[in-house]
Amino acid sequence: MKQTTLAVAGYSLAIMIITACNSGEQSSSVTHDSTAITNNNGMGKTSELKPTGENPAWAPDIDDEMLVVMEKLQSYGDKPIESVSAGEARKGHTPTDAVMDVMKEHNIPMPVSQVDTMGKDIPVNGGSIHARVYTPKTSDSSLPIIVYYHGGGWVIADLDVYDASAKSLAEQTGAMVVSVHYRQGPEHKFPTAHNDAFAAYQWVLKNAASLKGNPNMVAVAGESAGGNLACNVSIMARDKGIMMPMHQLLIYPVANSDMNSASYQKYADAKPLSKPLMEWFAKNYLGEMSKAKDPRISLVNANLKGLPPTTIIAAEIDPLQTEGKLLADKLKDAGVEVDYKLYNGVTHEFFGMATVVPDAKDAQALAAGNLKSSFNKAR
Repeated sequence: MKQTTLAVAGYSLAIMIITACNSGEQSSSVTHDSTAITNNNGMGKTSELKPTGENPAWAPDIDDEMLVVMEKLQSYGDKPIESVSAGEARKGHTPTDAVMDVMKEHNIPMPVSQVDTMGKDIPVNGGSIHARVYTPKTSDSSLPIIVYYHGGGWVIADLDVYDASAKSLAEQTGAMVVSVHYRQGPEHKFPTAHNDAFAAYQWVLKNAASLKGNPNMVAVAGESAGGNLACNVSIMARDKGIMMPMHQLLIYPVANSDMNSASYQKYADAKPLSKPLMEWFAKNYLGEMSKAKDPRISLVNANLKGLPPTTIIAAEIDPLQTEGKLLADKLKDAGVEVDYKLYNGVTHEFFGMATVVPDAKDAQALAAGNLKSSFNKAR
């Protein structure tokens, strides 16, 4: 089995295709809508990364650095995930492997970790789930907290693959990050992951002080399926009358059931996320496609009023691009403060690749800045 554990401090490697599992204030209607950025953000490149082939048909405008990672991923020759079982899919190569190999081949160094970690088991209905707590190396005894949910279509993912993603948020915000590994399909069908995500949030609120965190300064964050979970946690907190997250960071979240949207059609064959793979995720977690219309999956049809300030980060080369923008618009219509930013030339999962993809560094800085701003308002 191919297993990768990352320790890339300051740079999250947020991966949707991964290895085996190891393990409330009402916001205003102010809108900060960023325009799509140009390639590399004028920041300069981390190295001279050049792809070996031509731009693929599914991404004619892909950035060079992004294509280098995708070429490496495809070079492993794994079977398409949608053609194998969930168990087999959890053993395959990942974008994490690709980034790590690109770094090695180009002598790109790993930053040294600036956080301490410990594991925690969280009781949930019918069992327990595992979380990893990342604490910045600081003397502060009452840190803000970010509850983070990884991606993987609610089917594949683990804390090890998302280790660096959580580190990045902790290091760049100065907050404690609790990275949650929820139960997944097909072994645990919908809405198990959603219920586990909320149970973990409640656990953090109750145990924040013992972790040396501040129970009054808690945010949620997630990528892809995890972005969906993070938004659901905010909705459930509102509906159940418990403390709302101070901010929600949603990185290319699953937010609709429409697999014939403009971006699904344009990027049906994209890598690492494609339309067939999304259908595979739905089959394994939902069981029936009709359940995708549930507002817990199709967030654009949920009641979004009263949710916390929200940051949505989107990728151009991504079947989920359309629904991410639609969710941003629906949140604004509901009176929620939203900062939406679309990054051109990059694919789904780019956010964690800051060691090799310049846009990821910018996206991480944006996310950290907005989270810190929400925390600072409560100090």
